[in-house]
This record gives sequence, C-alpha cells and structure tokens, in this order.
Amino acid sequence: MSVQPAAAVSAPSVKVPAGTTAGAAVREAELPTKGAEAIVVVRDAEGTLRDLAWAPEQDAEVEAVAADTEDGRSVIRHSCAHVLAQAVQQLRPDAKLGIGPPVKDGFYYDFDVAEPFTPEDLEALEKSMRKIIKGAQRFSRRRYDSLEAAREELAGEPYKLELVDLKGDVDTDEVMEVGGGELTAYDNLDPRSGERIWGDLCRGPHLPTTKHIPAFKLTRAAAAYWRGNENNPQLQRIYGTAWESAEAQDAYLERLAEAQRRDHRRIGAELDLFSFPDEIGSGLPVFHPKGGIIRRELENYSRQRHEQAGYEFVNSPHISKEDLFLTSGHLPYYADTMFPPIPFEDSNYYLKAMNCPMHHLIFRSRGRSYRELPLRLFEFGTVYRYEKSGVVHGLTRVRGLTMDDSHIYCTKEQMPGELRSLLSFVLDLLADYGLSDFYLELSTRDDSPKFIGEDSQWEEATEALREAALDSGLELVPDPGGAAYYGPKISVQAKDAIGRSWQMSTIQVDFNHPKRFELEYTAGDGTRQQPVVLHRALFGSIERFFGVLTEHYAGAFPAWLAPVQVVGIPIADEHAAHLHEVADALRAKGIRVEVDESDDRMQKKIRTHTTQKVPFLLLAGGKDVEAGAVSFRFRDGTQINGVPVAEAVRVIEDWVRRRENDSPSEENVRAAGGL
Repeated sequence: MSVQPAAAVSAPSVKVPAGTTAGAAVREAELPTKGAEAIVVVRDAEGTLRDLAWAPEQDAEVEAVAADTEDGRSVIRHSCAHVLAQAVQQLRPDAKLGIGPPVKDGFYYDFDVAEPFTPEDLEALEKSMRKIIKGAQRFSRRRYDSLEAAREELAGEPYKLELVDLKGDVDTDEVMEVGGGELTAYDNLDPRSGERIWGDLCRGPHLPTTKHIPAFKLTRAAAAYWRGNENNPQLQRIYGTAWESAEAQDAYLERLAEAQRRDHRRIGAELDLFSFPDEIGSGLPVFHPKGGIIRRELENYSRQRHEQAGYEFVNSPHISKEDLFLTSGHLPYYADTMFPPIPFEDSNYYLKAMNCPMHHLIFRSRGRSYRELPLRLFEFGTVYRYEKSGVVHGLTRVRGLTMDDSHIYCTKEQMPGELRSLLSFVLDLLADYGLSDFYLELSTRDDSPKFIGEDSQWEEATEALREAALDSGLELVPDPGGAAYYGPKISVQAKDAIGRSWQMSTIQVDFNHPKRFELEYTAGDGTRQQPVVLHRALFGSIERFFGVLTEHYAGAFPAWLAPVQVVGIPIADEHAAHLHEVADALRAKGIRVEVDESDDRMQKKIRTHTTQKVPFLLLAGGKDVEAGAVSFRFRDGTQINGVPVAEAVRVIEDWVRRRENDSPSEENVRAAGGL
C-alpha cells in the first residue's frame, strides 16, 4: 500500500501596491523557479482568483498562481472555452451560447445550433481557434451598470438572459457566467486597435491574452440538456482540453488513448464478460458465464474475509413500503434518485435504493445487549438508483447495482476503535484485489438545509472520522458539503494502473438513523442506550468495482480471478489426450482449465487465447508426451519448456491459491515456483 502524506505546496507571495496591476507587480517581483511568465492569475486574501489586470484600491498581498497548477489550468481552459465560442459564432452566426466551464482535464461549451457538429466542423473550429490565439486578442473585464443594461446587450442570447435573471442562484462550479456579487462581461479586444471583436457574459478570471493558451485540442461533440435538466432544450456540447504546454497536453492525450484502450465496455464485449441488452433497459447489465465467474470470485473472497472479521450475513428484499423510506429520511432527501413508486394494496412500494433501513429493522427485531456490540451486519444487496440517461456509463454508473453493504452497530465508546479497524480492513481488502495507491476524502456538512441532526453529533462524528483517517497515514483531502444527509463520511480513493483516481469504499458515521428507528441496546448498567451506526460499502458496488478492475488490469485479470485460468494447446491431434490428463489433474485442484482441440493451427490458437488474456497456456508435443511434461506459454510471449506435469500442476495451483495479482511470466513464475 502506497502511503503518501499530503505535501504542502506554497504559492509565491507578491505585494501589489494600490493602483498597480497584479501583472505589473508579478513582473517586478523576484519569483522562484519559472518566473513571472508562468503566472496566469493571482489569488487575493479572500481566496478569490483575480486577473493580472486587476488593480486593488489598497495595498494587497496576493498569491501568484502558475499555469501548471489546477487553478492555473482551469483559467487556461475557461479562456480556451471563450475562444471556442467565438470561433463557433464566427462559423455559425446563428449559434446561441449556453455555458462553458472548465472541467477535470478540459472544458466544454454548449450551443443551440440548427445542426449537430460533425468531426469536420471540429477541425474547422480548431483552425479558427488557432488563428484567434495567434492574434493575441486581449481578455478585458467589463462590469455592467445594471441588470437592464445586461439584458439589453444579451437580448439575442436567451440562455445568457436566463442566467442573468437567476442573479447568482446557480452552481458556480459549473456556471462561470454569474456569481460573485457582480455582473460582468469579458470582451476579446484587438491588441492593436482595442476594438471589441467578441464578448461573453462571465465572472472570470481570464488570461491576459489568447496567446497565453499554449496548447489545446477539441476532442468530441455530444448532445446535452441545458443545465443538465432533461425537461430543458437539448443543446450541442463541444468538449476540449487545454494545457500549460504542448508536452503536458501530449502526455494527457496519451493517457486518454490508454484509457480508451482499457475501456471496460470494449473489453467486456471482446472477452464476453457482460452486456447491456436494450430489451432490459439502460444501466441494467447482465453478466455472461465468464463475467459471472469473475464476479463470483470477487464476492467469494469478500465473504471469506468478512467471515474472518466477525461479520454476520443477512438478506433483505428488493422492494419496500413507502413508510420505511419516510422513516429513514431517504424520502424526500433521496427521492430524485429513487425509481417512481409502485401502487399496490393501498400502499406505495419503492424499489430500494439503499439497504440500511432494512438492516436497522433486523437490529430492532429483538432486544439487544451491549455484549452483542459491535454487531456487524453484511449483505450483497441489490439496489436500484434512478440515474439520468446522460450519466449512465457502462458498469461504473448503472441503475441496478449490488452493494457489498455493511452496517456496524456499536457504542459511542467503541466507535473510534471500530473506525480505525474498519478503515484498515477496507484498505487491506482492496489491496488484496490489486489496488495499492490510496488517498482519503473527508466529506462534511455545510449550511445546506439537506443535512439533518444536531451540530454537536456531527462534530463528534466528523472528528472521529478525521482521527481514524489521520491514523492511517494516508493523504486526507477535505470535501466540504459532500456528506450524506445523515452523517459525515470518509471515501477511499484508489489510483489504478494508469494513475486515474476512483472512489472505492465509503465509511459513514450516523447518529440520526438510530434515533429515527428507535434503535436501542441494554447497557451494562441496565439503562437503554442508542447505538451509533457505521455505514460501509467496500466495493461501492460489485458492478462498478468489476468495471474498475477490468480497466486497471486492461482485461488481463489475475489468474485467481481469470474466468479461464489454463488452456491446453496440443501441437498435433495425437497430443490432446496427454493434455486432457493434465487438465483432469488441474480440475482436481479447483483450476478452471480447457483444452483447445479446434482445427486452428497451433500459432493461431496461441494468439487467440493470448488475446483472450488467459494467464497460463500449456503446450504439448511429442517430446513433452514422452517426458510426461508440458511447456508454459505466458501472456507476454515468454515460455518455460519441458516442465514435468506434476510440477506444472503444483506451480499453477500455488500461483492461484496465493492470489498473485501479477501477470505470470517466465521470470516471476521461475522466481515464485522454484522452476
């Protein structure tokens, strides 16, 4: 497990005299490392990002924000989104502007246009954008004198007018146009004449000029509903990426290409693991026999580890009366992610979107003693979430998902120790599946009305989670406002083989559900006390974890998870009987093995099963039969020839039994197996 404490990164501090622009102060300052040319904006004392053209009314101390930071890249990307919008309206003057925020690794901009954008359109737009960037147009901030002035100027832009009328009541992470107390526009000015060439409603900040966009690329176009609401008009969204250098962009595009090569949807089809039949419905996968084997192995090992850790297995139905979710608070707090009710026998029934209310009823089914605590309940429980069609994505965002759900009922005194052991259990088990690079995210409440419960209990729960996280030695990242409505949580973020972060396990502390469900236990002094509930999902869901592992291993699953662990390939038909005897010996050890007796030539068989990511290929010819041996062939093309059958069976059995996550090769099999 890679333990990486958070590193403190300090931005260069710059003093800006009153009336002097931040850019001038940056140029005059003696900045370390890359110098002033790498600075794109500054951050003031309140944490607000400011253009380099900003001039404070009083002396100010600011932080210089470099292009190669996350904030710096966001400014580059949002500035590039403006360039894209300008290019679109030059090529399609009838285009109406939506929103164009920076997002992770890129940006997008939404447009209302008569015809969808084609790949040829994107090429033409890139050419136009390069011309705009080369022209070094200046980004110039302008404040509207009044709402009426803004409405008059934007009369031809209905979506911008809607944002103006909202007066800042929007998600400011997504909507860059308004927010921050002022209504402003950014104009693109000719660098020589100062003439306004184009402009957009925006709160900023932006780069000094378009020439400060070193590298960009448009990646794709797609349909998107205005502001993500399916009841709104459907717009055309163009996605792009922009970076502080061509080298940084090239590295990103290579990572993107590698991610596409690892796309679990493509690999799932190629390896015949799962599918998404239209007849069943969007976001509802079915697992084929090979995928079913992998899923079974994932679940079986998890069950084994949970049994060893003292969990008790329970089971609950897929549907429940409405009142259960009213008691839990999921209705109304969670209603928008639940499927519509099913009227039946004078009641409304809901497909369950979570398992916790039913586990609470199991706890409440009889009297409980403090001697039973902590009580750890565990279920592979299938739940159903109404995910919007635009966010459903393969196995990683589905509508029917099986959660490896646990609820731990403990005393307040037991809570800190239980959280520490729970986090250790989660991290160790994830590492057993081959994930080893983690950091933690602590999600807390904010001032939103969606959160329930007493402040003091939230503070106690949050502090207990914080201490458990810090004790782990992992980097801890804050996530204000990201808590569940009933309590704070820790999320385990795992990095895969190509460095992408995935949210895995979550651990939540809950003082509220025990109160709502009137959960009690008899304490040592005979009094009735309320337990604390710890909610925990280790995989998140089997489906999502399956998708993540598929991409992590690029389909080359560890031998213990591989649906077919060994394939025997005879060099000629007369050698097949020998390999069937080897296969019988392997099956006796619980190994999943096949013998390929097809009419294909041996080399084609090797290519076929290597493409199918089989970890062990066993070849046999005349000499092998005479010697009672086989030859190993591995995924990487390496071989070990003439291995006695008993030794080969032992090596394979040991490799699988140890749950080795490395792909077998000549080098590591010799090292591990003593060959």
